[in-house]
Amino acid sequence: MNRTTLSLIACTAALAAVTGFAAFDPPDAAGTGSTGSSARLPVERTTLVCPSPSNSDIADTTYSSFTPVTPGTPGDGTTELKPATGQQAGGTGDSGEDESEDGDGKGEDGDGKKDDGGKAAGTPDLKPEQPGTPVTSDVSGSDTPALVGTADGKFAPGWTVQETTEIAAGTGRGLLGLDCAAPDTDFWFPGASTSADRTDYVHLTNPDDSAAVVDIDLYGKDGAVKSTLGEGITVPPHSTEPVLLSTLSDTAQDDLTVHVSVRSGRVGAAVQALDDKLGGDWLAAAADAADTVVLPGIPKDATSVRLIAFSSADADTDLKVQLASPSGLITPAGHDTVHIKGGTTTAVDLGDLTRGQAGSLVLTQDDPAVPVVAALRVIRGKGDQQESAFIPLTAPFTTRATAAGNSAEGTTLSLTAPTATAQVKVTASAGSDGGTEVSKTFTIQRGTTQDITPPVPDGLKGTYALTVQRLSGGPVYGARTLTSTGDGVAGVTTQTLPDDGGTVAVPKADQDVSVLQQ
Repeated sequence: MNRTTLSLIACTAALAAVTGFAAFDPPDAAGTGSTGSSARLPVERTTLVCPSPSNSDIADTTYSSFTPVTPGTPGDGTTELKPATGQQAGGTGDSGEDESEDGDGKGEDGDGKKDDGGKAAGTPDLKPEQPGTPVTSDVSGSDTPALVGTADGKFAPGWTVQETTEIAAGTGRGLLGLDCAAPDTDFWFPGASTSADRTDYVHLTNPDDSAAVVDIDLYGKDGAVKSTLGEGITVPPHSTEPVLLSTLSDTAQDDLTVHVSVRSGRVGAAVQALDDKLGGDWLAAAADAADTVVLPGIPKDATSVRLIAFSSADADTDLKVQLASPSGLITPAGHDTVHIKGGTTTAVDLGDLTRGQAGSLVLTQDDPAVPVVAALRVIRGKGDQQESAFIPLTAPFTTRATAAGNSAEGTTLSLTAPTATAQVKVTASAGSDGGTEVSKTFTIQRGTTQDITPPVPDGLKGTYALTVQRLSGGPVYGARTLTSTGDGVAGVTTQTLPDDGGTVAVPKADQDVSVLQQ
């Protein structure tokens, strides 16, 4: 038996970096970490899951990978994105070798196709050289697989991967965007649908060596949708399962809240909402249910806004509805409150809510309050040229948020400070193909939303990433909107900006502790 002395802070840092079991502490007024009982250290390893972007043969997808520069990180590190179904149990495999689980040499589509570089067909090629500079990769067609990504060392803190897809025609045509997210065990998606003109899938991706067992529950206007078809869905190791929501219920409903809970293992989960007339987009999971709900970044030219809200509590509640506009909090005419019945999904059309100005929706409650999840479905364009996007409940970023995949045209950054004035620093990274970093500081007044045309890197070539740091003041919520116009369709997709998880809080220790090691 050997006795090894390890410091408590080293043990805790390793646990936090590898497993993610660490609390995020809010910064002080200067935006630094707490100086009391904990310190903030960069994470050492990050895992992200990207669902398969489309089953359309005319889909064009761009992947953008970016890690902001984080002081205190080691001098080396790697990032890797591989097909979820092309890995061996017990390791990530080698992309140039047979990696299928059953050893038959077949990839995700079962035909074993490889591109000229030895990768599974449709797999993006993203190899960053250093933090602070993004890399992009374009793929086309319907054979792009779900991806599992890992980053370690200097590339792990704040690692962000954006998946953006353009589809020129057909169900779900338009601009679809999603931040690849960490696997987890519990997800809520208000805003899904099983109506006749919607085709909604829950994409479940298992990045691990053991099977995951998942339950999918649906909640509509009358409460839980009775069905056993969503119970005990097995997602095999290193595989992905798209589940068509309409197969889980005999009754079509316009507005649903989807709850994905994992009995064993963990998965990545996202809802792809495809509409016959209103285009499509990804619906990302809502942040944890909260008493106060903030839905930032409604496009100022949105022609229609629909609120979908749900509470799992037994009690009913009334949500006070306010719009954080450029001039302050205002109450939308005719929509001062929304009544939520416990255990049911409530949907309200808010119409042309922003009237050409920047806006974020703020929902509050009187005591006793109950936890609520919510999302907005926003429509841009008119007639047969409409396109849709989703804005789920998000948490404020405590230190830094990151958005990859921005271009010189068609990018809007929306920031709101609902309770207190805040100051933020916005940094545009170097371009993926050239350009130098540039930063600018903004003040967001209490109760307002500010749409910012982000600074663009000097000499920009390619795409770039944005990082937003809260320097002082109250909590800040943010979203990034990408727009495009193809064939007259006003394409739009919005990603909210929670904290990018670049650092974790670990306890401080005044002395070493001894642990026994076999």
